Amino acid sequence: MESLIQNILNALQWGSFYSLIALGYTLVYGVLLLINFAHGDIVMVGAYIAFFVSSLLLGHYHSIPIALSGGMALVLTIPLTMILTSIVGVSLERIAYRPLRRKGAHRLYVVITALMCGLVLENGNLALLGASRKKFPEMVDKVIYTFGTVSVTNLKIAVILTAFLVFFLLQFIVTKTKIGMAMRAISYDKFAVPLMGIPIDSVIVFTFILGSSMAGLAGVLFALSYPILDPYMGLTIGWKAFIAAVVGGIGDIRGAFAGGFILGFLEIMVVAFFPSTYRDLFSFSILLFILTLRPTGLFGVPKTTKI
Repeated sequence: MESLIQNILNALQWGSFYSLIALGYTLVYGVLLLINFAHGDIVMVGAYIAFFVSSLLLGHYHSIPIALSGGMALVLTIPLTMILTSIVGVSLERIAYRPLRRKGAHRLYVVITALMCGLVLENGNLALLGASRKKFPEMVDKVIYTFGTVSVTNLKIAVILTAFLVFFLLQFIVTKTKIGMAMRAISYDKFAVPLMGIPIDSVIVFTFILGSSMAGLAGVLFALSYPILDPYMGLTIGWKAFIAAVVGGIGDIRGAFAGGFILGFLEIMVVAFFPSTYRDLFSFSILLFILTLRPTGLFGVPKTTKI
């Protein structure tokens, strides 16, 4: 029983990572019908931004007279990372996606562009910072709470609570605010929206700000939990978050959030009963299985398109 509880806690942590990233995928897809395959690499960029920001605030650069405590540095690192990462996401939209959208490019070319953006971020990191891994600084002491043979850290609790908080906040923004209504209107009929006076480009920029800031937040939390950074760290977790979004129903916020936890539980259960090398095999296979049974995902709703 205690082993089951421990596995559930581990699954909740990994599910939280996947859900945070999957929400970014589903936001952009819900508005633009664009799968931003560079999103996982934006998580990597967020982790590296957090590394440099936290190192600066902790006084690791002796030429800059700043030396804050770990807790204060963390409080400042999180919002600064989210802001800077959102700038990266918006820059990708302005430079890569918007020109294609205005030219009416086929969706295939947009997908190829998204894949290339991810490769540019990975190899740009590699060229600028080198192949050596970075050790993320410790900003908070890790506290382990033990109940019998079950243990949970303060970081794990923080990751889980943050994921749920972000989900409820995002759900509120999309369903209860004017900008959220505009986002839903664009996803419903982007050609009629300009006739209603809604600035499409501004709404799309806001969508990328939301999605990229969540990627930055996920990057910070992941780096705090697993403090070794490398240029390709966003590749696997990004693809898995994409799978989570599709499994739950990409374009649906609740579906993407639930899909992250479904994938997290699947992976932890696989590791509990099979060799750990089977973990990724099951993760990627579930996408084929779900799409075969239900192409719209578990929570997606089939839509008809007029030709």
